[in-house]
Amino acid sequence: MSNKEVKVKKLTLDNFRRYGSFINLIEVSPKDFFRIGKPPIEFFPDITTLNVNGEIVGISLCRVHPREFKINLVEHHNYIEEGILPLDGDVLMHVGHPTGDNNSPEKIEVFEVPKLTFVRLKKGVWHHAPFSKNNKIVNCLILLAERTYHNDCELKKIEEINTIN
Repeated sequence: MSNKEVKVKKLTLDNFRRYGSFINLIEVSPKDFFRIGKPPIEFFPDITTLNVNGEIVGISLCRVHPREFKINLVEHHNYIEEGILPLDGDVLMHVGHPTGDNNSPEKIEVFEVPKLTFVRLKKGVWHHAPFSKNNKIVNCLILLAERTYHNDCELKKIEEINTIN
């Protein structure tokens, strides 16, 4: 057994700088970070990045506020996959067949995703911001190649779809 002791420090940008960086996701706001959209869907792209063997992963935040469950917009990425992790609440996620399957983006399925369940979307899968399941704001961590929202994102309006419970 060792007699060494170490004192626990409060995490601050100043005292952690030599080891890396951090962001408290609850504190992300348009005051300090670039934002696309406004409530009920706020997307904060690339709030930080992660170098993975020379490839840059953008760490983004999608904050979904309670809203009526009507699907009328989808997007997809041709060259990269997307990771979505609801952090503080369950979400409903709509997806459509990948673009290479010659399927219309209107062929939508909806899945209930429990909080802290990581979802990997394949290249070309139609999707958009999830919906809060329990009428509260949900923060979702989004993993994409850096600047995907600018380089590889096709948006498409579709005929409105409503859910059936």
